[in-house]
Amino acid sequence: MRFQETYRKLVEKKYYVFSFEDLCVFYTKEKRSSLRQYLSRWKKQGWIGSLRNGLYELTFPEGRGVPDFFIANKMYAPSYISLETALSYYSIIPEVSMAVVSVTSKTTRRFKNTHGLFIYRSIQPEAFHGYVIEKHNGFDVLIAEPEKALVDYCYFKTLRGEKFDRKAERLDKKRLEKLNKKKLDRYAKVYHLDVKELLYA
Repeated sequence: MRFQETYRKLVEKKYYVFSFEDLCVFYTKEKRSSLRQYLSRWKKQGWIGSLRNGLYELTFPEGRGVPDFFIANKMYAPSYISLETALSYYSIIPEVSMAVVSVTSKTTRRFKNTHGLFIYRSIQPEAFHGYVIEKHNGFDVLIAEPEKALVDYCYFKTLRGEKFDRKAERLDKKRLEKLNKKKLDRYAKVYHLDVKELLYA
């Protein structure tokens, strides 16, 4: 089985990030052990890279530009970009997050690879909403709306009974004023939070 053939199939289906199970679906007649050997060989050649156990990305040719946000979505699903990463993306907080932070309805996890650190924080399944699909460099990315990212952030900041300090968080006041208050209230109710008290009192 040649890499060129697999490469064409993956690109045709836009599987720039793919799993071992994806290959098994493409090549039903191949032994799983043989497919693992191919993956190992292609990885040594630098044609693919490992994102986590059983998940890979096409690294040939170089410069494909798969966004880290897209990789984050694919590495641990279901999940969407939120918390510090989304707030920084929307310029609600000044810091650029050193990790790509997402929320998930599954258990908390973290992964590290050549792209950096990816953190996934667990929320209740009923709170898993309030995200949109955006195009990033041609890739579909699931990211929280600004209001949901902020509510998710407030939830984790107050989870252990800690007081939310607006000044310490350095939230951009102008950006806060532009947020949809109805959306904030709706998302906050799931967490039993009073966002008006936390953000505007």
